[in-house]
Amino acid sequence: MKRPQGFDRSGGPSSGPFAMATRTVRLDAASDRPADAVAAPVARASRGRAGDADTEPIRVVDAPMREPIAFAQPTGHGDAPDSESRSNGSRSPDGVTARELRQVGRSRRRYERGEVKRFTRRARRRRMVWLVSVGGVVLVLGGAVLAAYSPLMTLHSIDVVGTTRLKSAAIVKALDGQLGKPLPLIDFGSIKKELGTFSLIRSYSTETHPPGTLIVRIVERAPVGLLKTGNGYDLVDPAGVVIATTAQRPAGYPVIQLAGTAKSAAAAPGFTAATAVLSVLPASVLPQVDSISAKTTDDVALTLIDGKTVLWGGPDQSDLKAADLAALLKDAPSASVYDVSAPQSPVTK
Repeated sequence: MKRPQGFDRSGGPSSGPFAMATRTVRLDAASDRPADAVAAPVARASRGRAGDADTEPIRVVDAPMREPIAFAQPTGHGDAPDSESRSNGSRSPDGVTARELRQVGRSRRRYERGEVKRFTRRARRRRMVWLVSVGGVVLVLGGAVLAAYSPLMTLHSIDVVGTTRLKSAAIVKALDGQLGKPLPLIDFGSIKKELGTFSLIRSYSTETHPPGTLIVRIVERAPVGLLKTGNGYDLVDPAGVVIATTAQRPAGYPVIQLAGTAKSAAAAPGFTAATAVLSVLPASVLPQVDSISAKTTDDVALTLIDGKTVLWGGPDQSDLKAADLAALLKDAPSASVYDVSAPQSPVTK
């Protein structure tokens, strides 16, 4: 009976001339052994079996040999390959060279920077607008401060406007201590103190005109009547301030007849009522008034130059009473008494 191919009666796989060729391949030593050393036993076994007509030779196919793979070794500076790997252009397990990796990294970083710029463009624009605005304000304020305190902006002239009784030169001389100061450093408290020494000044206002001019606008006190004194007459305004003192009675001003001295008369309630009436008299009527008296605040009476009497009453509705008196003097010149204490129904006698 014909034995099966490769059967060995003794049961040993390596006994007899038809023993099968076996080979143990070590992958770790494949690179150290030559290919002829591995194929020699197989060739001998094939030749030994060639004479057997009943057994076909067994063909052993060797596994293809591979070259060892060289992996890039990491260095102490990160994952970049060492200088030798870079110079030789070694490839990674995926077949990508280190140069290509660096190029990809640079491209990605450029892309990321572009994306950051694109997403932050609006915020950068707002920041730029804010910085420009703040810089402009700071520049303007700084320029204004430097200009205000520069030698070109110092006070070098004082102009006085609105004086009739006062002399402008006297006021300028009183304020010359401010000359040479920068306009923002002018001492207006000192100006108020100096102008307060002039009794004829009722009020004033100041204006600064760059580069170095100060304008002082004066409102003088307006005299309304005379107070008789032992030495003559005091010309006073509605507040009782003495504007001038004369030995002779000046024309055009009525005498305010009140009990007591001039100082006590100016503090009396009747003085306030009398000056309030004189302040509202028309310019055509005031020169005709010789004197005015007020025993009380509601008993004001005027005496005209021709001896006629005007019963005024209190200082209320003085504008209407003044208009009635002007009309009565024109319509009833022969009357001796004009009663306008009730302005809605004036009476003449």
